[in-house]
Amino acid sequence: MLIAFYIAAFVAIVATLRVITCANAVHALMYLIVSLLSVAVVFYALGAPFAATLEVIVYAGAIMVLFVFVIMMLNLNDEMIAREKRWLAPAVWVGPGMLGAVLLIVMLIAMTRGESMGSIEGTPLDAQQVGMALFGPYVLVVELSAFVLLAALVVAAHLGRDDRDVAEATAGRDGAASTSARSKR
Repeated sequence: MLIAFYIAAFVAIVATLRVITCANAVHALMYLIVSLLSVAVVFYALGAPFAATLEVIVYAGAIMVLFVFVIMMLNLNDEMIAREKRWLAPAVWVGPGMLGAVLLIVMLIAMTRGESMGSIEGTPLDAQQVGMALFGPYVLVVELSAFVLLAALVVAAHLGRDDRDVAEATAGRDGAASTSARSKR
């Protein structure tokens, strides 16, 4: 299964380079998903299926949903929605689709052969050991990472808000205050 490792590593490198070179955030996100999935295949090829599963669930799943949510918050007007529809044309899916197909073929071949996917020195790691480590000596790090994600969400909401609505509300409030002040005179 050494070939599975090298193919997945090559796909990871190509997808990561496309993430860096894409000028469009939506395109970069699609390549980032493929990159994270290929890293999961690398973990699987090294004999760490639990780490591969965590990679798919946490990074390719949860973190990417957070990224997509932030991009959706930053693009709220109708012009941006029309532009996003053009960004997601079928031609855009060719690159990530081909890289994803390569990963799928590698995984299917590896799973149908039933060969050993390699081994890592030491004992296999299971979910209970990871849970004990995360919520034992590393509980402070887990909680701090939750605060960092919350701060990122608050910053994204702040950047994504429309300042024109705030300015109109402030102008309306100031105008009402000056009108009431004039009427008291």
